[in-house]
Parts: sequence; structure tokens; C-alpha cells
Amino acid sequence: MKSDFQNKSFYPAQGFPYYFDLVKNDDLYTLFSSLSSVTLLKSIGEEKATYRYAPTKWSIKQIMGHITDHERIKMFRAFQLSRNERVELWGYDQNLLVANSRFDELSLEQLLTDISSVRKASLSFIDTLSERQLKKKGKARHYEITLEEFLKSIIGHERHHINIIKENYLKKTS
Repeated sequence: MKSDFQNKSFYPAQGFPYYFDLVKNDDLYTLFSSLSSVTLLKSIGEEKATYRYAPTKWSIKQIMGHITDHERIKMFRAFQLSRNERVELWGYDQNLLVANSRFDELSLEQLLTDISSVRKASLSFIDTLSERQLKKKGKARHYEITLEEFLKSIIGHERHHINIIKENYLKKTS
């Protein structure tokens, strides 16, 4: 069974299909068990973690906090879908959430602990899902998607931001 967005090219501004495209062939549990992002973020160091490659761009710490916020929000929506509650799976004001956070004031270690804690909770939730629940369909923007695809897009979103950190933050501060 193919979703209506598979085998097409998508871009970050399109959200869900782009994020899913970054992980579509990977196993759900493997995606959420991977420590590659945390390993990279640990290697950055406190001094580089507040770096912004442009004045209007988020710092690395803010990106880390955003990744964690995104997973919290999306996992709650995944929970709702898994329990048959009708919910729109897309949309929140990420800039507002980051602007009203204190990510730059927190230590890199605090942010890493938070990411790890949220991920542990996500894995715990995923462990409770049946195959039937993973096949439940919901709506993300104008796409009908399965819960499994929606969950995978959370890690796709993370990969998107890790790629941005690698390309626009770490190469420029090395």
C-alpha cells in the first residue's frame, strides 16, 4: 500500500512529505532507537551551541529544543490518532514556541537530557502500538497518512535539522 506522496520529490517547506521522504525505507523502531543525532549534538560543545550562522537564524541550542518540542507535540497527536480521536496531525507555530523558550539559557547537557528523555517516552509509546494501530489513517495537511508514516516523519524532521546543523553551523564554525 503506497501513500499518495510516495515516489515524488518534496521540499522542506512542504513539511510532512519531505520529512517522510528522509526516512521512508527505515524501520520505525530503528529510527527511534538511533543515537546518531544525540552523538553529533554531544560533540558540539557548549561554546558552539549558541552559534547562529545569521542574526535571524536559531542557535544550535534552539534547534535542539525545537526538535524536542516537535517530537513532544507530534507524539501527543500520534497518541490521539492511535486511540481514534479525530485530530489534525499538522501545524503549530514553531517560531512562537522557540521565541517563548529559554533554550539558549539551558546547558547543552540539559538539552541533551531532555531530547533523550522525550525519545525514551516515544519509544515506550511505540512499543504499545499494534500493527492495526500503526495502519490507522489520519490527515496531515492534505495528505492521508498512516500513523506509522506520521511517526517516521518525526525522525525525518529531526534529520532535516541535523543536516542543517551539519551544513550551516558546523562547517562555518570549524
